[in-house]
Amino acid sequence: MQTQTPKKSYSPEEYLQLEETSECKNEYRDGEIIPMAGGTTNHNEIAGNFYGNFKFTMRGKNYKIYMGDVKLWIQRYRIYTYPDVMVIQGEPIYEGTGTTTVTNPIMIVEVLSKSTENHDRTNKFRFYRSIATLKEYIMINQYEYLVEQFNKNAEGQWVLTEYESVDAVLSLKSIGFQISFNDIYQGVNFEIEE
Repeated sequence: MQTQTPKKSYSPEEYLQLEETSECKNEYRDGEIIPMAGGTTNHNEIAGNFYGNFKFTMRGKNYKIYMGDVKLWIQRYRIYTYPDVMVIQGEPIYEGTGTTTVTNPIMIVEVLSKSTENHDRTNKFRFYRSIATLKEYIMINQYEYLVEQFNKNAEGQWVLTEYESVDAVLSLKSIGFQISFNDIYQGVNFEIEE
């Protein structure tokens, strides 16, 4: 007869301490530490393209953009996660005493991969919606020209706009910023398998 070893539950403080010395990034979900999958070159190109275009176009404006290494704390669900790209209007509000974890994004971008797509569309989006400052959630497909944009309207409802043409232009609703699919997908090779 086999006995199951109970899962260890970690406190947020234990997670943060372990994460400081970890060789790979991990998410924290209410006591559980979950290793993050590695990204592909296409994933990196897309996130980098969005970041670079936003940073250049919005320089001098009151926005901060972060990519991949800054943690997001979602208090309601007790989650630490690393969005692919997030934008903060004004100054970041930090969780804790350091400058590695923020709490107030206005917009989040996730580049979908086969291993994370279902989670990014369902639970992760539900967790993100609990952030009071969040007004826009963008999911970018790395396998075809497809972007799904959710924006929070004045009634607090999340409205979907889909873009799926090489000639499309993504226009953010929460921020005066546009980016063409040519710029989003610059350097992406759809022939490469994950």
